Amino acid sequence: MSYIFNYIKKYKIRAILAPLFKMLEAIFELLVPLVMAAIINNGIASADTHYIIKMSGVLLFLAVVGLLFSITAQYFSAYVAVFAAAEIRRDLFAKILSLSQSMKERVGEEVLTTRITNDINQIQNAINMVLRLFLRSPFIVAGATIMAFIVDIKSALTFIVVVGLLSLIVWAIMKYTLPRYRAIAARLEKVLHATSENLEGARVLRAFCQVNQEKDLFNEKTGSLAGMQIATGKISALLNPVTYVVVNIGTVLLIYVGMRRVDSGFILQGDVVALVNYMGQILVELIKLANLIVLLMKAFPSAYRVQELMEMKSDERTHIAFKDDVAGENGSIEFKNVSFSYHGSNDYDIEDISLDVKPGTVLGVIGGTGSGKSTLLSLMNHTYDPTKGQIIINGRDVISLSDSEISKVFGIVPQKALLFKGTVKSNLTMKNSDVTEDEIRAALETAQALDFVEAKDGAINASVMERGNNFSGGQKQRLTIARALMGRPQILVLDDSASALDLATEAKLRKALMNLSWNPTIVIVSQRASSVMEADQIIVLDDGKCVGLGSHADLLKTCPVYEEIYYCQYPREEAANE
Repeated sequence: MSYIFNYIKKYKIRAILAPLFKMLEAIFELLVPLVMAAIINNGIASADTHYIIKMSGVLLFLAVVGLLFSITAQYFSAYVAVFAAAEIRRDLFAKILSLSQSMKERVGEEVLTTRITNDINQIQNAINMVLRLFLRSPFIVAGATIMAFIVDIKSALTFIVVVGLLSLIVWAIMKYTLPRYRAIAARLEKVLHATSENLEGARVLRAFCQVNQEKDLFNEKTGSLAGMQIATGKISALLNPVTYVVVNIGTVLLIYVGMRRVDSGFILQGDVVALVNYMGQILVELIKLANLIVLLMKAFPSAYRVQELMEMKSDERTHIAFKDDVAGENGSIEFKNVSFSYHGSNDYDIEDISLDVKPGTVLGVIGGTGSGKSTLLSLMNHTYDPTKGQIIINGRDVISLSDSEISKVFGIVPQKALLFKGTVKSNLTMKNSDVTEDEIRAALETAQALDFVEAKDGAINASVMERGNNFSGGQKQRLTIARALMGRPQILVLDDSASALDLATEAKLRKALMNLSWNPTIVIVSQRASSVMEADQIIVLDDGKCVGLGSHADLLKTCPVYEEIYYCQYPREEAANE
């Protein structure tokens, strides 16, 4: 929780002025019952119209000045809350971006989204309300009690009983509800996860007639969440009515005691009115304080969750300083007995892989679904640490390369093509903005994307919708290939990046990539034999193991898995004709 104060401290003058002006407003508010008592005791009792008008003017003055103080305090508290929350959100966003892929997968996208939206909104509301009420409400309660003692000590004893009883009630409700609000937040994240998963997979659910089953599962999760929210809400909802009941009973008791004191001549009728007004002020402020406590009980779990993410280790990968004076050729890749398992599992997803890729050559990676192809690429660019073995890039252990160095070496086209909202140009120049239009057009031409880009209004300045939704799957793939080419990478990695292309377009793309002027090392991952058959060497993966390594012709003779993949796509008669 202390981290929130560090953000508030940046606006400490406003953070101090907000409650200060609220305190000044409270002081003026505490004077109002005394003025009312004076009007009744001195003005109305003696029918002194001039006195009544004069004191009414005092009441008007107190109201106007109190309003000005209140508006000023509201402005300062809102300013601090909005800007402090904006800085927390900015730093949290930077933290999320700094998380390694493994950490992001471990935390979950839905959780990260909840932290940066709902949780920070809760923190912002809490900061705003605390600056406005946390000092004002207790001050009014204490001040009204003191003023009541000034008016009449015996009558004011009622205030002690009421305030003590209400404090006990608030403490009991807070103790019950606070842990439950934390549990509610955890269940809410599960509902958000289910929502995200179902929205993303809506077409699949409809295709397999699973919509009703998912509805039932979702209803079960939301029902559990709603049940806990209702149970906790019922207890929280007791604060206001219980406060009303206790204070009203106290008011009745106060009127009875005040009546006895008036009959005995110790106080006047106006003093009883003042005491009742003070009891009313206590009622209003305790209700505000109760609502503030409910808000804080919701905000505390949010603050803890944001703090947990802020303090999380961003990157669990190993990074070592490079001390060797000898570096290999640019574009070389070497795997030395590499094994890997996700999250420390005992079952290896990649096991004992060894290969040597020379600069400027083409490596094909092929295998069935779940064979470890994408995992191999993730290890190659140090998305994860290898569990065993060593990966050498340009003659250096990959764990000695910084992320910025890896970004310069690799041009990666991911399996799932992703474009960002903006323009074609802004998407293609993400790595290097200092490029000419001719270079952009050359990259688009190589990626077989120039024709459909120029057909759009604005050409390279054509707009790209969020996630590239105004482009087809094949068009998005070709644009992501062009984006990877813009940095002239030493190693170009294509992770099943032609799956949405027709065979003719894919063939043109392969030919263009083989004739790149800077002759990069190319790694092609695919389930199509046609995509890798012209590679200098092909590694065949099956259940994370290398079951074949060599050229297309060699593998057809020596690797049954590759032979099966190839002849499934090219019947033997057709292959013989080739």
